[in-house]
Amino acid sequence: MSFDVNAIRDQFPSINRPVDNDNVLPIYFDNPGGTQVPQVVIDAVGEYYREMNGNGGGHFATSKKTDAMTMAARQKVADFLNAPSADEIVFGPNMTTLNFALSRALAKTLSSGDEIVLTRMDHDANVTPWTRIAEDYDLTVRWVDIRLSDATLDMNTLEAALTEKTKIVATAHASNAVGTINPVRQIADMARAAGAIYVVDAVQSTPHIPIDVQELGCDFLLCSAYKFYGPHIGVMWGRYDLLAELPVYKVRPAKDKPPIRWETGTPSYETIHAVAAVIDYLAEIGRIYGADYRDEFSAYTARRLELKQGMAVLRDYEHDLLTHLLDMLQTLPGVTIAGITDPARYDQRVPTVAMVMDEHTPSEIAQHLAKNHIYVWDGNYYAVEIMKRLGREEHGMLRIGLAHYNTHAEIDRLERTLKRW
Repeated sequence: MSFDVNAIRDQFPSINRPVDNDNVLPIYFDNPGGTQVPQVVIDAVGEYYREMNGNGGGHFATSKKTDAMTMAARQKVADFLNAPSADEIVFGPNMTTLNFALSRALAKTLSSGDEIVLTRMDHDANVTPWTRIAEDYDLTVRWVDIRLSDATLDMNTLEAALTEKTKIVATAHASNAVGTINPVRQIADMARAAGAIYVVDAVQSTPHIPIDVQELGCDFLLCSAYKFYGPHIGVMWGRYDLLAELPVYKVRPAKDKPPIRWETGTPSYETIHAVAAVIDYLAEIGRIYGADYRDEFSAYTARRLELKQGMAVLRDYEHDLLTHLLDMLQTLPGVTIAGITDPARYDQRVPTVAMVMDEHTPSEIAQHLAKNHIYVWDGNYYAVEIMKRLGREEHGMLRIGLAHYNTHAEIDRLERTLKRW
């Protein structure tokens, strides 16, 4: 069955709600900053409060339901990421908070003069947690540069940055600014050869492509459910041995075993339940539309197969949207796009596009689009280093991010609006 975007859109109340009294549907191209959610996610939050609202670890009914729900949600996220164990799935307020917890724990294992390798591409959530421990523990930070021509990582500078003192390598899987997908398996092999821990920020890849932490070869992977059509909650996967051994900061009564030892305080149970709902939603896409991808993912079974098929459906539909968007933007006078623009290489990027236009600042363009109910972001989107390298530190760039509920008609409307000032 071919992908039915209208059937998908029917499941998202917000994208079918007209703006104020204008009777115009908004266009959500702000997706890299946070996606809209299907009705099943909204319903899950209410269901938790109606049927199982209670703290975990008790002997009474709602507490037992909460514990069972949390275990089930961990397993579903493990299936989504192809993690070996549900006990390797940690929930937290957001990716940034989880990464600060990870950096503090890893810092306790390091010594003065040890080295951390970071990139000029990453969101600051995968930079500052590491530069802060470098300041606090007298560590050295080495930087991986980008190639300005296509905003991809300069792998030669990565190789040069790795030394016998390298203890941590941290990179994005996909850039939140320019969409580049990095060769994380290659980076993982290089980090392992140097004896370093490899941390991957997958916030921008999880909404768009199938993820397999075992295939990627990293030691930790972090993402945010609200970027893949779920609630505002963060997820961290880590190798069980590291989750069990690292000196994590925790309160004394908390159980000292993964993943609970990483989850400070009472979890956001209602959003954990909603994460399970969005995983089911993605698996349903795989069941309905993903039959053509069975051979591609023959190594997976059951829900893991459905999830990989579902994400492949999203990947390929969004690839078509991205082709349309980039083709259109490149016909507009005065437009400059950062990142990969060669159609033969679109599989090396997610559908996130950063651009500028002559005679208008990114903020001016964003305001013009907002008046026409087209939502985009401008500025640096916390990708501070890459904006510096691209020479866009002052104003940043305009970011257009596609999701699987967007349409070709919406891209056409964007084109008309950009031409009308």
